[in-house]
Amino acid sequence: MRATTLLGNILGLKQTRILGATFDDDGLVVDVAPTTRIPYCSSCCRRVRAVHDRYVGRLWRRLDLAALGVHLRYTIRRVNCPRCGVTVELVPWAENQSWFTYEFEEQVAYLAQRADKTTLSTLMRVGWKTVGAIIQRVLPRHQSTDPLDGLTHIGVDELSYRRHHEYVTVIVDHVRGGVVWAHPGKNAETLNTFFKELGNVRCGQLEAVTLDMSAAYLKAVTEASPRARVIFDRFHVQRLAHDALDEVRREQVREADSEDRHALKKSRFALHKNPWNLSAIEVAKVAEVQKANQPLYRAYLLKESLAAILDGRQVNVARTKILEWIDWATRSRLRPFQKLARTVRAHIEGILAYVATGLSNGRTEGLNGKIRTITRRSFGFHSATSLISLIFLCCSGINLKPVHR
Repeated sequence: MRATTLLGNILGLKQTRILGATFDDDGLVVDVAPTTRIPYCSSCCRRVRAVHDRYVGRLWRRLDLAALGVHLRYTIRRVNCPRCGVTVELVPWAENQSWFTYEFEEQVAYLAQRADKTTLSTLMRVGWKTVGAIIQRVLPRHQSTDPLDGLTHIGVDELSYRRHHEYVTVIVDHVRGGVVWAHPGKNAETLNTFFKELGNVRCGQLEAVTLDMSAAYLKAVTEASPRARVIFDRFHVQRLAHDALDEVRREQVREADSEDRHALKKSRFALHKNPWNLSAIEVAKVAEVQKANQPLYRAYLLKESLAAILDGRQVNVARTKILEWIDWATRSRLRPFQKLARTVRAHIEGILAYVATGLSNGRTEGLNGKIRTITRRSFGFHSATSLISLIFLCCSGINLKPVHR
């Protein structure tokens, strides 16, 4: 068997002729050429006989061979395409404008899904910025359809990826369970960009949108898709009640005398936990709060009552109970809960929509937790572009496998 034939079988290159091989300081350099004599335009894939010029000795990085670095070398031609103008020819082993073969890029993307930055960069001997560029080329090869097609139930949330309040808005499909869109920013203009890409027809197909109580997001949703049902996330509603409880507890601790302050000491976690999760010591602590400080215990009951209302599934019953809760909170003489009552009254329809559908931003928050893990293992990101590429690679349902022969 000839050496070039053996090398071709080892490398497994398709539609490629092996012309020869040499060794240099970086490893093995394999001279290759496409099996087609007439070049193809890399933009429109049509055959073009007119050759504009040649670039001698261009190299493409390939996967290592037995710990030996491998590069493909070819004198690539630039063709004068009647449709696209002067552009490089299409080669079967790499994408246009890439310095790496398809197999190398697939392996890098696979490791980016599962490994941290240091491991990936050390193993593949590439820079972190290069990894981001590779991911942007790999993603379209695995997205067979437009991720914005067929959206009916979506979740909207923001994610902080750097200090100084730099955010990315993330859109999740509740039906398919993956990220379908992400963009830097967290204001109405950012979400309007999504609706512009979605288009009027697909905006009209939206049935439900889950989001927090952000006025900017709410404005963008109601203007772009007025028929969609707005559902306020239960987690954010419940968090407002917990925040109000915390404010009341701090205020009562400041105003209490030494004996009452001792009764309130170490009560925070007991007051925030669900009653069925309380230990015997925490049950005693809540009982002690009930005896020592009625305003704080009233705040605790308001928090638990709101949670019980949100646990229901009958909208008419929930409406009656939540209006009663608003009246109770307004008359409670607890300033944080009076403020919360006004917020709940202003957003009551969106809150009741959760009771009717049971749909929340839980899936979105779960994916945000996964994204934060990606951010930590990547030691942070200096640009939103790299983060968004990794978000789609890891959170949009793409399942990559290691490159095997």
